[in-house]
Amino acid sequence: MTLKEIPDEGNILLSGEELKHALEKQLAELLGVIASHDEKIADLEAIKVRYQRIIDASPENESAAQEIVELQGDIVPLVASRNLYAIERRTIREQIKTLNTPSIVDVEPKVDGPLLAKIEAMRLRAASRAMTPDLFGGIQLDPGLANTHGEVATVEDDKSEKRERSKLLPARYMNQDFFVADILGYSLKDDQATMEAPVFSLKTQKDLTPWEWTSKDGTKHIEVSPSVKYGRATQHDKDVLIFVTSQMTEALNRERPDAQNRTVRFTVHNYLVATNKPTGGVEYQRFERALDRLKGTTIKTDIRTGEKRVKEAFGILDSWTIVERSPDDERMVAVEVTMSKWLYNAIHAHEVLTLHSDYFRLRKPLERRLYELARKHCGRQSTWRIGLELLRERCGAQSHIRAFRSQIQEVMEADTLPEYCITYNRDADQVCFCAR
Repeated sequence: MTLKEIPDEGNILLSGEELKHALEKQLAELLGVIASHDEKIADLEAIKVRYQRIIDASPENESAAQEIVELQGDIVPLVASRNLYAIERRTIREQIKTLNTPSIVDVEPKVDGPLLAKIEAMRLRAASRAMTPDLFGGIQLDPGLANTHGEVATVEDDKSEKRERSKLLPARYMNQDFFVADILGYSLKDDQATMEAPVFSLKTQKDLTPWEWTSKDGTKHIEVSPSVKYGRATQHDKDVLIFVTSQMTEALNRERPDAQNRTVRFTVHNYLVATNKPTGGVEYQRFERALDRLKGTTIKTDIRTGEKRVKEAFGILDSWTIVERSPDDERMVAVEVTMSKWLYNAIHAHEVLTLHSDYFRLRKPLERRLYELARKHCGRQSTWRIGLELLRERCGAQSHIRAFRSQIQEVMEADTLPEYCITYNRDADQVCFCAR
């Protein structure tokens, strides 16, 4: 018997054919891993190209530039890992080539490794096949049946030549009336328009106060009118928009055709899990009230999204519908929400920014609003300073300036904001956001 040495796994008495078969199997697995890496890299590069086109069309689009930086950060480790697998593949190929030259190595076996375990399993399967008796060895096939078998085989060959079927089933439902938010493994996204303007109330109780905000330079104006019955949409209600925005942005990056619809369908349980909420029955009731407030709160603004201005007053959500209820307790299982054109235009123009995954762990509405402003205005700079009074307006806070100063100091001491820390300069009456 020709004996070979197993690299990196110790030495064992092993036939050349067994070792060659094991190495070829390992090589095939590596080729699959490398192909998977190549596919992921190609997908990320394609998304990067689309963002570059957005920058070419509007060079001032900072969110697209930030997305390119983050994509490049994902591509680099994938390329490095892929190259390591390629080196290992070349090594195994060289080992297979050396098997053509017989050599005898008498060694003692060492501690078993993964490769030796695979080889031993192959030996056992081969031995079991050898021990199985040939139950039909003494039976002679009838000549007539043999001819029939040959004719059937010929007919089947003719059919396969005439009809070549696609390896995939046809896509039967390309044009759906809604987008299904069922994507896993996506980044949190928030639209820049509502990150800039204080659309949502910071109160936890019903807020019936109309709200108006004008930017310091006078170029942006927004009027928010609450629902008389349900009140104004809150900062926590915005979780619905962040969930939908995140799902649709990822779908656009993957070029899913159903992402062209303003109507989005999703299960309430998936939404609760994605936004770090409990899944008890009371949360379904809170979710329904949040939809009512989002539908009832109307906006009138001159802020453009996707280079388009929606001139009429509109609800944050155009509509929502319960698609399916639980048969046990009448809880909503799946819902459909129709986004406003204002939000839809922002998503399709990629006017969104990535949020930290700990955003949904922030308890207070003010903490979430401060993080949004820091994420929007810090951008690539390490610090961002703003006067306390102007910050109060940007947050949409209705408290007195003294109470707001105290709230800012509480957030500063708690130090809960992801990615940013807050400092307050009492002499200048300024708040500074610093990137961690």
